[in-house]
Amino acid sequence: MADLPCLDESPPLALDVARGVTRLFARADIFAICEVPLPNGRRADLMGLDRKGKLVIVEIKVARSDLVGDAKWHDYLDYCDRFYWAVPPGLAAICEGEEYLPERAGLIVADRYDAAMAREAAEQALAPARRKAETLRLARRAARRLAGQLDPGLDDGR
Repeated sequence: MADLPCLDESPPLALDVARGVTRLFARADIFAICEVPLPNGRRADLMGLDRKGKLVIVEIKVARSDLVGDAKWHDYLDYCDRFYWAVPPGLAAICEGEEYLPERAGLIVADRYDAAMAREAAEQALAPARRKAETLRLARRAARRLAGQLDPGLDDGR
């Protein structure tokens, strides 16, 4: 149903981190939705648009084992102009390692109240055709989710 919360199958701390990231992004005029399926079968924790129409993906990690064991995050890079890790304060140091591509991936340290940009993401511009297709897909998904709030019988857009 459309009224299920964002990241409903994740630990509560993941929702707290998402909330902090959302507040940080709102101040930067970036707006995202959660749990966005990608054409390659992966699902972005947060995906959104900045004021220039650039696509942003955020991968949220709240457990050390999940962060160090994640090998799928490289699959997100083909669907965004900027990629960020979002972690609670205790995991930030891990994301400095070379395997987390600090030259490409940004780092956001967050809790339920706010977030701080520890490292800005480098922009890797998508091809215009890919950006157009992904922006349209994201906009339609967001609209379906909003429509589902008016009529819970509609597809929720997950």
